[in-house]
Amino acid sequence: MIVKNEEASIERCLASVKPYADELIVVDTGSTDRTISLAEAAGAQVHTFEWNDNFADARNYSLEQATGDWILWLDADEVLDASAAEDWKERLAEETDPILNVHLINYIGDEPDPNETFHIAHTRLFRNGIGLRFLYRIHETLNIEEIFNNEQALTGIKQLEGLTIQHYGYLQAYTESKKKGERNMQMLLQELKDENGNPWAEYHLASEYYRTGQYEQAFDLINLSIIRFLKKGKLPPSLVYKLKYSCLIAAGSVDGIPAGIDKAISMYPDYVDLYFFKGVALYLSVQYTPALEVFDQCLTMGEENIQHLTLKGSGSFHAWYYKGLCLDKLGQIKLAKEAYEECLKLYPTYRYALEALNKSDSQV
Repeated sequence: MIVKNEEASIERCLASVKPYADELIVVDTGSTDRTISLAEAAGAQVHTFEWNDNFADARNYSLEQATGDWILWLDADEVLDASAAEDWKERLAEETDPILNVHLINYIGDEPDPNETFHIAHTRLFRNGIGLRFLYRIHETLNIEEIFNNEQALTGIKQLEGLTIQHYGYLQAYTESKKKGERNMQMLLQELKDENGNPWAEYHLASEYYRTGQYEQAFDLINLSIIRFLKKGKLPPSLVYKLKYSCLIAAGSVDGIPAGIDKAISMYPDYVDLYFFKGVALYLSVQYTPALEVFDQCLTMGEENIQHLTLKGSGSFHAWYYKGLCLDKLGQIKLAKEAYEECLKLYPTYRYALEALNKSDSQV
């Protein structure tokens, strides 16, 4: 891990991984609180690194300290959950693949709620000493394509089943206390100036604008990101298109979405979020019958495929809720009520579905 002023969370993080790790390596980049003493008390080796506004440099310094066969990298605002995979270290000993994904769960909103999350299979485990390094000053990424000449990316990276990482760093209180948005904006603007051809810079900057409600700026940047990926001869990643259509829906510019998003769906036909956004756009465009068909497709697909960044509910309760809205608009109140009830079976405290159900009860 690399850390700075993480006294509120570092003990929890280290405690979650300590039963499985042969060494705990913490690189501190300038803490002024109790982070270092807490990490040492938890049994970690603490190294210091003079902060140079570059997360990749700090990460790479941490890799240089590792002596184990495998490296698991974490952030202090994360917790490893191995309760469903207690034998994962034994499986690693027999593993032939040099890189593995882990199920990453990102919490959003005010409080940790399993229904308010994004899920993705994230590259967190890899063999030591095979040349893997981190790239980019912020939102650092492993140089997988460099090392494996695209072979690993083309064949897909296997997921280590049963292991999850719970990430709390996007909860509202945490982002505000750490002033993440301000820091990220400054570093991303600098990343844009660097001559490293990083098409992720515009994407992450667009994400920051999106989080602050500046949808037009976000949309312009996401299109630049797509162009830069294409100029590098790469297919823009699926989550880039997810953000593009999120921006349009949030800005209320939905008319052209159904036709445009079909192109993205043709590239990523197994990405349920794209179908969900198409359904929302159709609903907002008062095309209720075709929207219904799309939400049914979302429910058929489900949301278990986490090779893409997937919103919890896009293939379950969110789809049921929007299906209810469509049926409501079509005057099928009884069926709408049933759809809201199905939604609430999966997410009993879903406020919007509760309100819609109460309204439909008064209409029946």
